[in-house]
Amino acid sequence: MAKKSMIEREKKRERLVAKYAVKRAELKEIAADESKPMEERFKARLKLAKLPRNSSATRLHNRCQLTGRPHAYYRKLKVSRIALRELGSAGQIPGMVKSSW
Repeated sequence: MAKKSMIEREKKRERLVAKYAVKRAELKEIAADESKPMEERFKARLKLAKLPRNSSATRLHNRCQLTGRPHAYYRKLKVSRIALRELGSAGQIPGMVKSSW
């Protein structure tokens, strides 16, 4: 189980990303528009830099919904490999059978 503080930090980042998504997209569009004057594009980049760092979507990290583990995460199932194995062994996932060799 991951530390509660790390899980809460990730939730906080998700809220910030959602809050600033529209503003960030607008500023990026202005900054990338070649038809606008250089000063306006530069001001948009400065405003973009003043936004909180954690409001960027690239700072999000996938975590297991059951344990909070950040590594070995299956996107389709939203769980880590360890949680997946435990659920499969317990018969919680249809079609998955225990295998050993």
